[in-house]
Amino acid sequence: MMNDEAVFEKIRSDYPATKKLTYFDAGARSLVSVQTRAALDKLVDSQLYEGGDKPEMFRLIERVREKFARLINARSEEIAFMKNVSDGLNTIAGSIPFKPNDNVVLTSDLEHPNNVYPWYNVRDKSQVKIIDVPSVNGQIDVEGMINAITPSTKLVTCSTVTYSPGMRTNVPKLGKACRDRGVFFLVDGVQSCGVLRTDVEELMVDAMAVSTQKGLQGLYGMGFLYCRMEAANVLRPERLARFGVNLGDDTHEAAAGDQEFDLMPGARRFEVGNYNFPAAAAAEPALDRMLELGSAVIEERNCRLARRLASGMHQLGLEVCGDLDDPLRTHIVTVGEMDLENHESAGSGELQSLFDYLWANDVRLSIRRGVLRFGIHFYNNDQDVDRVLDLTKRWQEQAVAA
Repeated sequence: MMNDEAVFEKIRSDYPATKKLTYFDAGARSLVSVQTRAALDKLVDSQLYEGGDKPEMFRLIERVREKFARLINARSEEIAFMKNVSDGLNTIAGSIPFKPNDNVVLTSDLEHPNNVYPWYNVRDKSQVKIIDVPSVNGQIDVEGMINAITPSTKLVTCSTVTYSPGMRTNVPKLGKACRDRGVFFLVDGVQSCGVLRTDVEELMVDAMAVSTQKGLQGLYGMGFLYCRMEAANVLRPERLARFGVNLGDDTHEAAAGDQEFDLMPGARRFEVGNYNFPAAAAAEPALDRMLELGSAVIEERNCRLARRLASGMHQLGLEVCGDLDDPLRTHIVTVGEMDLENHESAGSGELQSLFDYLWANDVRLSIRRGVLRFGIHFYNNDQDVDRVLDLTKRWQEQAVAA
């Protein structure tokens, strides 16, 4: 779809919060649209007035599964519904047949804790070793991770985009190294899906976990797990329920087989129990819009706005994480000095003051690891960037006057 500003302004009008807020917090959760609200209303009204339509709910699930698969260039059989990113990561952690002295390679100082603790748990349960590769200048050291792989490496894991400072990982390079060595490669894709072009074939990942409240513009409480067909088919799920068992097409959800059974092909074997139908209904309109716009167009817009914001903050004399022309820059802009031990408060009183000033003026953003984090999505526009830069300049002038 053409990257036409008039098209995006019309889309912006579908997000009522943009009328009162300058919303730059997609790294935590995105705004939702009026279409999402309507989809939720339709689902709830069906149960409120007619008792609900379970077959239609299952059709919804399959539509959403197929649309997310298309968004990331996967097959629908490679997509499983999860509760969130953590659920997806733990599903893989519990299904890999680890043995004592196997190892897992990661970069704990840039991963969200939910992609660290599962591996500590595996370490303690299965006597697996953790090879922790330090970050370099706020970025995952892909070359260092590749060099850390040994013949005993069972799994490598990283984020496609770090949640702070928000830099892209060279996932294709790491993915190729893992594929060449027969090592399972798992990524947390929550900070890229929906906001950046995310093609699992190009990334060469075996599995990717995401949730829907961030870039996918949905609700808390639902996520997706992509697992490459060839990788999924050799895994035994740690948990198993009816939907993970292959009893043939058009078999009732409560039908029972016998003690000998086959697992569902691909990622479906990982699904446990009924689905979060409201969250699936909420996700569908956003997926429709993302597929219509195209991931490349969405990425170009989001990164252009992010470059403008980063450049403007730099010109105002503020420290912006990462080089301004770094090709690994994304839709996330972080300002300040990283503090890996500090999650939710700014690393300096000055930055905290700026955060409080922006928040008081209806700008929404986050603090992560001591830095201000601005997360951009396609409902943002140049006027949003200009407003934040103007407010920041005004804050500086007031600080000087005081």
